Amino acid sequence: MISLHLDHLRKVKSRVAPNFQGSLMKRTALALSAAFISFPLAAQDQPTRPPITGIAHVRIYSTDLHKSLDFYSQILGMTPRNAGCTGMARPCFIVNDRQQIQLSEVGSASPANLLAEIAFATPDVVRMRNYLLARNVAADAVTRDISGVAHFVVHDPEGNSIAFVQLHPRSVFTAPAEQISTRMLHAGFIVKDRAAEDRFYRDLLGFRMYWHGGFKDAGDDWWEIQVPDGTDWIEYMLNIPSKADHRERGIQNHFSFAVEQIKPAVALLRAHGLKTTAEPEIGRDGKWSFDICDPDLTRVEFMEFKPAQPPCCNPYTASHPVQ
Repeated sequence: MISLHLDHLRKVKSRVAPNFQGSLMKRTALALSAAFISFPLAAQDQPTRPPITGIAHVRIYSTDLHKSLDFYSQILGMTPRNAGCTGMARPCFIVNDRQQIQLSEVGSASPANLLAEIAFATPDVVRMRNYLLARNVAADAVTRDISGVAHFVVHDPEGNSIAFVQLHPRSVFTAPAEQISTRMLHAGFIVKDRAAEDRFYRDLLGFRMYWHGGFKDAGDDWWEIQVPDGTDWIEYMLNIPSKADHRERGIQNHFSFAVEQIKPAVALLRAHGLKTTAEPEIGRDGKWSFDICDPDLTRVEFMEFKPAQPPCCNPYTASHPVQ
């Protein structure tokens, strides 16, 4: 662009006073150069996205807190706590030193989606909030909970509550021997408009494809995308009827724990008092898994870290999680 303007100046220089020609060309070149380099400087002023390293917590609505506490503590072998819970939810269950399951009590007229919130870990919540605000995403103010953990909340295009949490370095958590799993893998929720959700999670936040497939080989009923800087993922549950009942919605809006081997995990669940005749099975994703439901019919899935056989439909396109 600058060279085109200089060529034009050379063509008309015979009509300009000789002493003025040099200064005019010099001033024009400097002005155009300044304008040219201002664009990357403006881009540099935009906040960049900090890392998103994994799922920090999921918060579950409960219509009967006592029943839920019994389920998560007795069946899953987790210890309820009122101290060390991120955000304002009490109580919580510590999965590991960076992940939690939280409970929030609601009345009998409970919301359609009992998966109340998914929180992602980032090393810099202030920069994450600034990054989102600069891209016209409404975000609550950054606050600190009673433990001093900074966090804030946004909503995705379908209204799901999404939190970002800046975790404190903490001592290594030692799980009780009866705890079934010490790793949360993913959370899934009903999605109506995949393109709109992709613009938020993939284009804006940088999530990347892990696997997708369906009940039929050519179908897409499950769309799994990993956080950009880790191996935890979220799962779009697609093609769910708008009139799905409470049980169906509880199956779809779910979260998942990892285990090294599914059959010993199921045996331990039964030893803890789980009443079921169901057996583990290999899913369409090629992984051994086993499903149970909490007292409000929210599905809790157990899954092995890696597939036992190739998946249907499409290959995996990112690394599998490890303990």
